[in-house]
Amino acid sequence: MSTGLSSGHAALAALLALALTVPAAAIAPRPGAGKTAPRAKAVKVAKSAKAKIAKPVVPVVVPALPRSDAANRVIAWVAAAHDNAGLPYAVIDKPTASLFLFSAKGEFLGETPVLLGIGVGDESSPGIGAKRLEEIGPAERTTPAGRFVAKFGRAFGNQRVLWVDYANSVALHAVITTHKSEHRVDRLLSPTPDDNRISFGCINVGTGFYTKSLRPLFQKKGGIVYILPDTLPLDDVFPRLRLLPYLGATA
Repeated sequence: MSTGLSSGHAALAALLALALTVPAAAIAPRPGAGKTAPRAKAVKVAKSAKAKIAKPVVPVVVPALPRSDAANRVIAWVAAAHDNAGLPYAVIDKPTASLFLFSAKGEFLGETPVLLGIGVGDESSPGIGAKRLEEIGPAERTTPAGRFVAKFGRAFGNQRVLWVDYANSVALHAVITTHKSEHRVDRLLSPTPDDNRISFGCINVGTGFYTKSLRPLFQKKGGIVYILPDTLPLDDVFPRLRLLPYLGATA
């Protein structure tokens, strides 16, 4: 029987001796061990917040309706001369089949396509207001040009319309869809004014624009409607427009 330690006991004794010599800090658990590191946690929160941020909505850009030089002149003149007499007003540009709406103070409120008389011309035929619709020929179905004091009143069927020229039965109202074959709504939505001639002389606008913008503005006291010409010289239709250079106005 050997009196010395066996090789296994010797190895165990060596390990115990080594453990006693290692500082306690080296084998003690680190503070926060088993938890997520602060930096990693911050990165995780940042990524989560980034994921919740909604993407910016890109606004839909609606191109402005075309406006002729004549329309720009009339709009500038009305604003400079205060020709609207403290009333809201609309400028109808027949060459581009467009309407531009303004408040009594001259603030621009909106624009919309319009439908016009199928006949090209700037004057109403004599006595046309007394004729039945079926008696009016295509050449007589014109939208007259000029400055009109417009007010709401009753039309056939007890319908309220904005009378532009009551004597000649010219009104401004929401688009009529009675005759489907005329495709009036499609004509309003088309990108060009080439097909916007379809009415007997009245001015048609989209129902939404009429009920939300134009009617509330004109229904109390009425307003002024300026209709630009097809063929007549602009200065002949609006003689006081010649004063524009002396009013210091810009288009």
